[in-house]
Amino acid sequence: QVQLVESGGGLVQAGGSLRLSCAASGVIFRINAMGWYRQAPGKQRELVATIPNDGSTNYADSVKGRFTISRDNAKNTVYLQMNNLKPEDTAVYYCNAAIATIGAPYGKSYWGQGTQVTVSS
Repeated sequence: QVQLVESGGGLVQAGGSLRLSCAASGVIFRINAMGWYRQAPGKQRELVATIPNDGSTNYADSVKGRFTISRDNAKNTVYLQMNNLKPEDTAVYYCNAAIATIGAPYGKSYWGQGTQVTVSS
């Protein structure tokens, strides 16, 4: 069974940095796109950044120039380096990956459990 396990969230002051990690485990045939989403209280979940398996990247306008997404295919892991954090970045951050397995050869979307990021002013 495939699982995504996130780590790296926490409390930080405005202007600070955090690095989130998300590792996929299980019997994996291939990982296609990976990404990070976030959900603030009372708001809908929104895209933060994505990285397909060709290494290209896509960012929400609100995080461009501050956040960097990367992946280590050998470790089945995606990272999100967050710099110059702002109070409006406070949210639960979720990892997402499109993963092909023997049972789902064309890929299936998986989500992590979420990690809280709180930025104080």
